[in-house]
Amino acid sequence: MKEYKHILIARTDRLGDVILTIPLASIIKKYLPDCRITFLVRSYTKDLLANNNHIDEILIWNDDEPLSSNIKMFKSKNVDAVFIVNPSFKIALAFFLSGIKERISTGYRWYSFLFTKKIFEHRKYGEKHELIHNVEMLKTIGINEKTNFNNVQFSIQSELESEQKVQEFLNKRNFNNNLKTIIIHPGSGGSAVDLPISHLKELVTKLAYDLSCNILLTGSKDEFSLCESLITHKKIINCAGEFSLKELITLISLSDIFVANSTGPLHIASAMNKYVIGFYPKVASCSETRWGPFTDKKVIFTPTTKCSNCTVKQCEETNCMSSINIDKVFECIKNIITKES
Repeated sequence: MKEYKHILIARTDRLGDVILTIPLASIIKKYLPDCRITFLVRSYTKDLLANNNHIDEILIWNDDEPLSSNIKMFKSKNVDAVFIVNPSFKIALAFFLSGIKERISTGYRWYSFLFTKKIFEHRKYGEKHELIHNVEMLKTIGINEKTNFNNVQFSIQSELESEQKVQEFLNKRNFNNNLKTIIIHPGSGGSAVDLPISHLKELVTKLAYDLSCNILLTGSKDEFSLCESLITHKKIINCAGEFSLKELITLISLSDIFVANSTGPLHIASAMNKYVIGFYPKVASCSETRWGPFTDKKVIFTPTTKCSNCTVKQCEETNCMSSINIDKVFECIKNIITKES
């Protein structure tokens, strides 16, 4: 295997995408322990990488920065190879002009001539998990790792500085530290087809009235009203818009079960070894097969309707997600709570 002194991993899209790329760092270190690993992300996802022992440096990509500034930054790092996991033309051009010798990415973009090693594999068909696609990129530098639920390392950790704020917030509400905690995250940022909010409200109500547990609702500031509409019992706590990403990680660390559509925080919970309940459409490009939580502590619910060659438009028009049985979801959560008590 060729020796690499410095490898850069670029993943500049959303939370879940970054999380499912993090394991590349530990795998590279396994085979090249002296190799320096740098991650390029957007500023709002950088806290996912904090205190990761396999990552030596975090760089921030900003589309508003002049291309010349990014090129100068990349040149100063003396990188041997870069994995551009989800490329854009601007990022690809910046790496090309920075003179990094090995630039590894997809061969299916019109600007793929900017890459020195091209991977000809379509992800949109949903035939493999996103994390597996990412790990298999390492074959281009001679690393052939078989990743599974038991050996993958995400290293997402709660930080002490966030714990005080989170605990103070919870202490002022009806939070009971002696009870199991369920987090419901109703939004998804439009990344997939969601469970109808009426179904989520039914689920939250059943959990609140029938189980002895804490119920927390999470989301962005823009999702505060959405979460507020789910409050049907005084024990339900709306946390939407209250926490930074770092603090959300801490909040998730205090939970036992995380319930959500296909969304980044679901992957945070999964990476932190929490039980996760996910709602996924049958659409190949956003299915469980490609985007499901990478863990064996999960239960995934998909529409029971029979369809073929499903598309997002078709799923939305036929309201497929409404076929998910909330009673079965409730029983699943109840069983987990009972087993863990």
